Amino acid sequence: MFTVKEVAQLFGLEVEDSRIVTSVEFDSRKVVAGSLFVPLAGARDGHTFINQAIASGAIATFWSVQDQPEDITVIQVTDCLEAMQKLATYYRELLAPKVVAITGSNGKTTTKDLTASVLSQAFRTYKTQGNYNNEIGLPYTILHMPKDTKVVVLEMGMDHAGDLTTLSTIARPDIAAITMIGEAHIENLGSRAKIAQGKMEIATALAADGCLIIPCDEPLLAPLVQGMTQQVVTFGIDAGDVAAHILEEHAEQTVFSVKEQDYRIPLLGTYNVKNALIAYSIGEKFGVTPEQIANGLKNVQVTKNRTQWLEMENGTRLLSDVYNANPTAMGLVLDSFGKLPVQGRRFAVLADMLELGPESSVMHAAMADHVQNYDGLFLVGEQMDYLAKELAARDSDVPLELYDANELAALIEDLKQLLQPADMLLLKGSNGMKLNQVVDALTSETE
Repeated sequence: MFTVKEVAQLFGLEVEDSRIVTSVEFDSRKVVAGSLFVPLAGARDGHTFINQAIASGAIATFWSVQDQPEDITVIQVTDCLEAMQKLATYYRELLAPKVVAITGSNGKTTTKDLTASVLSQAFRTYKTQGNYNNEIGLPYTILHMPKDTKVVVLEMGMDHAGDLTTLSTIARPDIAAITMIGEAHIENLGSRAKIAQGKMEIATALAADGCLIIPCDEPLLAPLVQGMTQQVVTFGIDAGDVAAHILEEHAEQTVFSVKEQDYRIPLLGTYNVKNALIAYSIGEKFGVTPEQIANGLKNVQVTKNRTQWLEMENGTRLLSDVYNANPTAMGLVLDSFGKLPVQGRRFAVLADMLELGPESSVMHAAMADHVQNYDGLFLVGEQMDYLAKELAARDSDVPLELYDANELAALIEDLKQLLQPADMLLLKGSNGMKLNQVVDALTSETE
């Protein structure tokens, strides 16, 4: 990658250490021989793990406190996170790959996966691993790019205004995309309009000859792109600069056409077709052929727990979408799952959507518009009680059971007793509600 001496010089320091840095790690458990260790502030101060890092082979460390350790080259900095971000900027400039940045209230990870799959048909492509999409994860991703990377696809998340300005400045994207404007983190930002403004920060450091890709059906973004000197491309279903026409919808794939050519993705729902349109648009901008785009889309490997089909030992099919949730996303997946043909019964486990602020109760109650095609609901958490009350007020005949967030064991047992081979079950909720534990318990025997 670079030498310890080169890293020190970035911070105006001189050290006589020409050893090559093999990796940059902030988790001492991942340190290997030749690593540069980055002690970050967390539940525990990363500086306290320096001995473990040295024992695992770290040769250098950023350091922002007194009492420097021995047996390792120390690069004294003011802030270790800022130092890692600066080093990531240096490494990105050194490798000079094309940079694709993707954000949005929902669908970021799936869109990243689709885009990387398309681009990898023509270029050496690296992408954000898992959900390493914040002020720590993004520079970490950049620093782990292989030296021959030609295109890097970076997922960018945000919790507060200003977050994406930081990430865009580090990444300096050539192409940026916004999947959608939902309600995620509305508790921190105050309104969907503020969320849209926050998402637009992805274009802060967009290349002068770059391109921003946005949904054509989001009125909040339209005024924000006026006056941009970079190209703006819109996408949508039967609308936009890049338009898809849905041809077939199945449980495990959706078929659509763009510019009179058919494409398929191994994913459920029109919302995933919109994600695929971003990947298509980016591939087209990079000169990837339609045949290569089609191959990348149909062979995508999506990150775990993003609309992932699984199966119980008895044959019951589960759709796991438990990594995150906001009202727009939950409504979309409920609608898509509700349209699927099923031989047995159709059930859903819905857990609280977090960080929705004062309107949380109203947003949870509004899910009543999306559950009429279900044979039963299992609702987890305090906020889902508002959905139960709304269904009762509408005299809904959809059976439901309520569980506290700490009653997952009881939920798991009830599901095991109830579900039959011909049934289908959707699981959707915010990551903090830990529905992944339910998924793991229901599918562990078959995995």
